[in-house]
Amino acid sequence: MAKNNSYTVPYRRKRKGATSYKTRLRLIQSGKPRLVIRKSLRNIRLQIIEYSSNNDKVLFSASSAELKKLGWKGGLGSTPAAYLTGLLLASKVKDKLECVVDIGMNVSVKGGALYAAVKGAADGGLSIPFSEEIMPSEERIRGEHIANYAKSLKVDKEKYSKQFSDYIKAGLEPETLPAHFDDIKKKIGAK
Repeated sequence: MAKNNSYTVPYRRKRKGATSYKTRLRLIQSGKPRLVIRKSLRNIRLQIIEYSSNNDKVLFSASSAELKKLGWKGGLGSTPAAYLTGLLLASKVKDKLECVVDIGMNVSVKGGALYAAVKGAADGGLSIPFSEEIMPSEERIRGEHIANYAKSLKVDKEKYSKQFSDYIKAGLEPETLPAHFDDIKKKIGAK
């Protein structure tokens, strides 16, 4: 028999480890909209969400799947795709907007795709507080690390075709990814 009558069952999302309510409260108390970044293996979704006591309101949204409409042939979960998705989201926002970053339960990795998305949004015109030391390098954002790896792997045709099968199916040689990135970046900037 339980002797503690003041025990309350935690919220379902807290029990499942899906939401950190302490972090959420801190972000909401800032009074600014949140730049919510959610990443899976094959997609990155960015939303600018404003808090309301009844329910949150999504102001703007962008997904890396939208890059396909602009001609993007690279991976949708990669660092270059994350940057371009951030840039795409910022191009949808007409006014200067100040937000705070909400990465949710994603693991924060210095120089990772989450921060590439933040850098893309900031380069696109959103006002987001961040430290330059956690951002990925410009070479990594352009996908030069993927191109260099593809060049080194090209001697072994079997490994190359297995590793870069999605790029090859899409009609993109992975060695040309930085140039392809620059083309898509120009298209987003032209919007």
